Amino acid sequence: MLGRLLSLLLLAGLSLPAAALTIYKYTDANGVVTYTDKAVAGAQVFVFRDRMVERLDLSVKLETKKHAAGETLVLHNELFAPVEVELSLRDAENVSGAPDQPLRWVMAPRSTLRMATLAPADASRPMRYTPKLRYALGDPRQQAVLYRYPLPWVGGPFRLTQGANGRYSHFTPKGRYALDIAMPEGTPIVAARPGVVVKTENDQSGRGNNPSGNFVRILHDDGTMGVYLHLMRGSVQVREGQYVNGGERIARSGNTGNSTGPHLHFVIQRNVGLALESIPFDFAQPVDSLPNFAVGGE
Repeated sequence: MLGRLLSLLLLAGLSLPAAALTIYKYTDANGVVTYTDKAVAGAQVFVFRDRMVERLDLSVKLETKKHAAGETLVLHNELFAPVEVELSLRDAENVSGAPDQPLRWVMAPRSTLRMATLAPADASRPMRYTPKLRYALGDPRQQAVLYRYPLPWVGGPFRLTQGANGRYSHFTPKGRYALDIAMPEGTPIVAARPGVVVKTENDQSGRGNNPSGNFVRILHDDGTMGVYLHLMRGSVQVREGQYVNGGERIARSGNTGNSTGPHLHFVIQRNVGLALESIPFDFAQPVDSLPNFAVGGE
């Protein structure tokens, strides 16, 4: 039944333009849930927007340190990954030391950087300016290396329900080359490649307030990042800053966030220059074959 529902959604997505897809969800007298692109009686609107949302505003912060001579602008990167930043000052008035062009830098993980020291050109008048900070995870100077990814789960075989450039939801830069694999909730999810855990979410239930649901982001040694989405609540067993080996258990699959059914959304991303985008990748074997590794005897 799950496969039929997902197939219906994919077919509906292929018939519509590459934008958010409005789906109607209804439950019949027998308790069977159906998704359709037709507005049938008693159906509820189910709008699917497969957006990856990671709240970094508390992890990449701009601090203004005031002192007798003026102000110093300091950036803090509290993430366990490099971050590319760009700082510009708009509408500067009576400001000495304001850069003419935006300041761009790649900050190391867990680091602090002094970006600018400002002083009033006329000490009798206040300074006025509006800072604008842009940033993106990762170091755009690194080059991705060819890597064939083992299947990041234990069990199966399972079925690919949406591939790269799928018009149903895989049409944004962040998710263009993502893959969706239908699997039962609770399927063990393992790291497809070694790396450092950068970001996790573990407390979301149902659709929640994050389209990604619960997720794990892992930074690889070539600057690429593997992201595992829609995980089961409370199942994430790795912590931010932890190094994980390939094949190591990281969570269990789920159905959280904007998910039309239990599945794993897996994507590889890199910073292409103040923008995080998905990139093409290959699995080491067909999706519908058994994984070539096991974890914990499962």
